[in-house]
Amino acid sequence: MKYNFYGWENADCKSICADFSGNPRDLYDALSEIWSAETCAPRLREKWTSENKTLGQCSITAFLAQDIFGGKVYGIERSDGNFHCYNVVGECVFDLTSEQFGDEKLVYENNPEQFREVHFKKAEKFERYKYLKNALSERCKKV
Repeated sequence: MKYNFYGWENADCKSICADFSGNPRDLYDALSEIWSAETCAPRLREKWTSENKTLGQCSITAFLAQDIFGGKVYGIERSDGNFHCYNVVGECVFDLTSEQFGDEKLVYENNPEQFREVHFKKAEKFERYKYLKNALSERCKKV
């Protein structure tokens, strides 16, 4: 499979989670079957399409990847004041949802760490995260 997400070439960190084995590319493959308008941020839901499946999925995906691979979640501040989240595990930097920005070049250095306690204060975001996590767990049971 051809990958276009940021950092895919070096996304070789290993899972620390018993429920998921594999690397971030494997997680991207699995989530590609799960991401939907239902898991998309409500403010972007009308723009979500299967061709742009990573739209509005960043924070819930990054925190799920943190559950699986460890490391930290960082955020790139956007013009609207929101943060686009991505993962750093040791020397491995990857952004499973970067494709939503097309050709825009994001800067993955010197960004603030993001915390689930802040992001999940929004109940809808926490519910989307739990939905994504449960859907991934169900998919893994079938594989």
